[in-house]
Amino acid sequence: MQTAKTIELHGKPVAGGKFPLICTPLVGRTRDQLLAEVQFVLAKKPDILEWRVDFFEGIANTAEVISVATAIKAAVAGIPVLFTRRSIREGGEKIALSEEKVIALYQAVCESRQIDLIDFEMSNDAAHIALVREAAKANDIKLVLSFHNFSFTPGLETLGQRFLQAEQLGADVAKVAVMPRNLEDVLTLLSATLSASQKLRIPLISMSMGPNGSLTRLFGWAFGSALTFAVGASSSAPGQVPIEDLNTVLAIVQKSLAGQK
Repeated sequence: MQTAKTIELHGKPVAGGKFPLICTPLVGRTRDQLLAEVQFVLAKKPDILEWRVDFFEGIANTAEVISVATAIKAAVAGIPVLFTRRSIREGGEKIALSEEKVIALYQAVCESRQIDLIDFEMSNDAAHIALVREAAKANDIKLVLSFHNFSFTPGLETLGQRFLQAEQLGADVAKVAVMPRNLEDVLTLLSATLSASQKLRIPLISMSMGPNGSLTRLFGWAFGSALTFAVGASSSAPGQVPIEDLNTVLAIVQKSLAGQK
C-alpha cells in the first residue's frame, strides 16, 4: 500500500526503512534534565529524537549547545538526532537570540556533526534558509523545511503549495503542521498529504494538532507522512500521544491493512 518516500541518512533509510518513523521530543531546560530525559525515552525505542533547543536555558552559549549535543549523541547509541529551534511565531519558546545569532548557532551545530537532521521554518528569510541549507549540505546533515499554523488549517491548495515550497527551497524533507477547527480540517490535511506524497520527490511529514489532530498522528502515515511525533517523556506540541499508545495503534492498523492485500 505505502509508496511514499522514506527518510534517509548517509544514503540509507532510517531504521531500515520503517514506515512511519516515530520521533520523540527532548524538551529539558538544562543539561542534566536533557540527559535524564534521553535515558528515560531510550527505553521506549524511538526511531529519531528531536532536541527542541528553544526549550534549553543555555541556548545562547553555542559551546554549551554543542557540548550537550555531543553528550546526547554519545548516549543515544546510533539513534538519529533532529535539531530544532522552533521560532516563537510558529509555536516555539521565546529565546534571547536574534535571527542572525540563530543562523550562527545552526552553522556551528552543523559543523560539529553531532546531529543528523536540522529543522528550519520556511517562513524565515530566504537568505537565512540558504545559509542553513548550505551548512547542512556541507556536513551531510538532512534539512527539514517546515511550516506551522497554530491558529487554523489553510485550504487544500495552500497546503499543497507549502509542501512544494519546501522541495523548491532545497529541503531533504518537507514538514507541514496545522491546527484543525473541525474534522473537515483533518480531512483537508490528510488529502493534502496524500497528494503531496504522490507528487514530491522528497519525503514529507504532516500532522494536524490538538485533540482532533491526534488522528493524523496515528494514521497520517497511511496517507504518506513518513514520520510521526509521540510523547516519550514530555510533549512538544498539542495532540502528541504517548509512544506506547502509538505503537499499539500502528501494530493493529498495519496488520489489518496487510490482511487486505
